[in-house]
Amino acid sequence: MNKQIRHDWSKEEIQAIYDQPLLELVFQAATVHREWHKASEIQVCTLLSVKTGGCPEDCSYCGQAARYHTNIKVQALLPTETVIEHAQKAKENGSSRFCMAAAWREVRNNKDFDRVIEMVKGVNDLGLEVCCTLGMLTEEQALRLQEAGLYAYNHNLDTSENYYDEIISTRKFDQRLDTINNVRKAGITVCSGGIIGLGESNADRVSMLLTLATMPIHPESVPVNALARVKGTPLENNPKVPIWDMVRMIATARIIMPASIVRLSAGRIEMTEEEQAWCFMAGANSIFTGERETLLVTPNPGVSEDMQMFQNLGLKPLKKENKSSCPVI
Repeated sequence: MNKQIRHDWSKEEIQAIYDQPLLELVFQAATVHREWHKASEIQVCTLLSVKTGGCPEDCSYCGQAARYHTNIKVQALLPTETVIEHAQKAKENGSSRFCMAAAWREVRNNKDFDRVIEMVKGVNDLGLEVCCTLGMLTEEQALRLQEAGLYAYNHNLDTSENYYDEIISTRKFDQRLDTINNVRKAGITVCSGGIIGLGESNADRVSMLLTLATMPIHPESVPVNALARVKGTPLENNPKVPIWDMVRMIATARIIMPASIVRLSAGRIEMTEEEQAWCFMAGANSIFTGERETLLVTPNPGVSEDMQMFQNLGLKPLKKENKSSCPVI
């Protein structure tokens, strides 16, 4: 079979894939996955919140928004040395990518950004792929990060363009795309996906995937997140995302963006090992893990638990290779 990446998907085509009988959908996704990736290898990534809480945005799902009354404590930007220590520990635990997150609306050219640049340089020196998620970014700021050694930038779409205003009012969907374009122009790989369980329709989920799959270059990493229901946020009482919805999203993403690494992200803490196995079968080949057992500010399985799961399922961490030949997320 010829390996071919399409960028001309229609919404109807993606909806038809998404709506297939579940077992047929998973079979197709698993087949595509094996054509493009080693099915037994999962990229292990570590995510660290380097600046927590106090964000001026009003994202309805996020406990770090200053306007919501949650139990999350505001934390200033961590010392660079502390971040490097966490990165070294992550490397020892088998992670090949280290992502640093700051609860900012946008990057500002100030001393805090200068410190993040130093963090990027330090983590890059450890031989890890370095990722950041810092909010909106100009092209000039993206170039600074790239020159410091940044390998990937995370900026999720969150949901469809049509549903976006129901979730966030403090920025526009097009601003998400602007930041992704700035990252591309700087030569940094893109990590962009979304969240399900926000109250969106299946059509919204398909629309979000359509936006990603029709980009001139697909995101090298596509995180699929299940809503982490944080007490004190407007979405705290939303129902738990059914596992089969996660499997459908992952499988559809795998089929339409075959070269991308699809990350099973937020929501794993509420999944059994068997449910996670379905996600891996459907084409997920990346997870977040860490010794702190948190994903930013919400619970997440720890390293030892994940390594036991890998052993049970016959999986192994993807080893970092030369960046010119390695699949990226």
